[in-house]
Amino acid sequence: IGALAALRSPRASGEGEHVDVAMLDCMTVTMTTYPSVFSSFAGWPPMTGTGRMIEVPSIEPTSDGYAVFTTNSAQQFHDFLVMMGRGDLLEDQGLARPLTRFKRRVEFLATVHEWTTKRTSADALGEAALFRIPSGPVLNGATVPAFEQFVEREVFVTAPSGRFRQPRVPYRITGWSPTPFAAAPGVGADTGQVAWDRRPARPAGEWRLPLAGVRVVDCTAWWAGPAATHVLAALGADVVKVESVTRPDLMRYSSTKLPTEDRWYEWGALFHGTNVGKRGVTLDLTDPGGIELFERLLSTADVLVENFTPRVMDQFGLGWERVHALNPDLLMVRMPAFGLDGPWRDRTGFAQTMESVAGMSWLTGFPDGPPVLVRGACDPLAGMHAVFATLVGLAGGRGAMVEAVMVEAALSAAVEQVIEHDAAGTLLCRDGNRGPTAAPQGLYRCAPAAPADGTHGDLGDDAWVAIAVEDDAQWAALCRLVGPGLDPSLATVDARRADHDAIDAALGAWCATRSADAAAGALVDAGVPAGVVISARDCRHNPQLRHRRLFEAVDHPVTGRHELPVMPFRFAHVDRWATRPAPTLGQHNDEVLGEVATPEELARLRAGGVIGDRVAGA
Repeated sequence: IGALAALRSPRASGEGEHVDVAMLDCMTVTMTTYPSVFSSFAGWPPMTGTGRMIEVPSIEPTSDGYAVFTTNSAQQFHDFLVMMGRGDLLEDQGLARPLTRFKRRVEFLATVHEWTTKRTSADALGEAALFRIPSGPVLNGATVPAFEQFVEREVFVTAPSGRFRQPRVPYRITGWSPTPFAAAPGVGADTGQVAWDRRPARPAGEWRLPLAGVRVVDCTAWWAGPAATHVLAALGADVVKVESVTRPDLMRYSSTKLPTEDRWYEWGALFHGTNVGKRGVTLDLTDPGGIELFERLLSTADVLVENFTPRVMDQFGLGWERVHALNPDLLMVRMPAFGLDGPWRDRTGFAQTMESVAGMSWLTGFPDGPPVLVRGACDPLAGMHAVFATLVGLAGGRGAMVEAVMVEAALSAAVEQVIEHDAAGTLLCRDGNRGPTAAPQGLYRCAPAAPADGTHGDLGDDAWVAIAVEDDAQWAALCRLVGPGLDPSLATVDARRADHDAIDAALGAWCATRSADAAAGALVDAGVPAGVVISARDCRHNPQLRHRRLFEAVDHPVTGRHELPVMPFRFAHVDRWATRPAPTLGQHNDEVLGEVATPEELARLRAGGVIGDRVAGA
């Protein structure tokens, strides 16, 4: 994304760009759900206990395997109870909230398993689909390619070597066909054969952000879609987020304030994190007046992005044919969970669903335990694929429809196990914290100690250090540091993997006598990759992230001043990515909609509840 976006500015200004992408920045932004923002909104409450939890329900056993059920909203959880025939639990307020439900997980999951284990995965998922509960099978390297949606959409193609299957490009653009996959070249195969086109004359315009002058109408919600349009806004696009007073982006409801407080829905930390830089309007697209005004807004736009299930835009009368007729130059970017066609077309899905269908969850967990959710990675993965496809579509310079499918983006990240099974007949399975290339690798409990610098919070007796030995030199350094209990003669990864349990015992004993800070410091000084395991909210203290200005302070009219993580790459020409705070509900109705409607029209629509600046009934 950074490279492709950076190409746009020099073509107009003649000034080159330096793009600096850091893996730590990427992991911090995309692998956590803005915990530092949640903590900042809540006043940085002290950490009590570990704070670690999983969704309940999530991946549950069936009579023939596992299935995942996602209940991110209160309505989905209510429907889940009704589906199980347990409507009697609807009034149990202790189960209504995810945190208290997790605390009662043993009791509640016994009820769930009483229902799931009497059904096959297919039967359980069929019933969930009828209730529109996001759900899916938990697949692995052997079963992923046979998933009916992948088969119907021909997602897998044979690799050029013929040895395995691989997923095709995870997005489609009308009128465009990707270059077919080709075999990797041999060393020097093209020496003397590469001829570069002559560069055009250097322009001399003013440098601007890559998407300056591009207007994006943003009809996305939750995380994946807003994450995509967030990047477009940072790159200079005028992103207009469309909600309604009866159905705002439900990420607003993951609030740090109680519904009894005024404008509590403006305190959704994840909403803030993914909507910085946008303007916000409200339009009821179930109302003819709302549709008419929306269509006028589309006439001013270059891009429309939406991540509803496919049937929703059709119900609004805003399918590709209609949108293209309204604005032939518009790029329509659609981000369905499973695709615009196929047997799973109209099923809802969230990150948890995709993790399970793509096989990520199959590999997550301990060898003697069930699959476990990765918890969120697929949302930003899908969002970034959509951004890349949008930039490709804009480069075409014509109206087109982009289909960027969430599950196919996840598959591109998780397909290693399919390739391994095809090529070697090996079914990769869960292996706890151990990995395929480093040994030893794991998390080791350390002695309780309060940190000296305050960057790791008060870990108490829940202090851990992560260690990953990647080569023989690091193993030798570890042996010199730890001493007794480690065998320097285990000079290969295979040998160390075979003796991993004994190594873990020795490392566990060594770490148990040291604080996490002391252990990590000694290991790093010795040349061994290691780090203190911290709460994700405390990444904001990391000196490297602060030096790279990953967190930027933003002033919001309701929540005040808070630091938010921004783009995980730097441009030489950009000092700051966050240009404006996330919009309050309907904040820019007059400013944006006033371009395409008269004050009298807006007053009439406001009186009819088609537009507004407060959630209906709140």
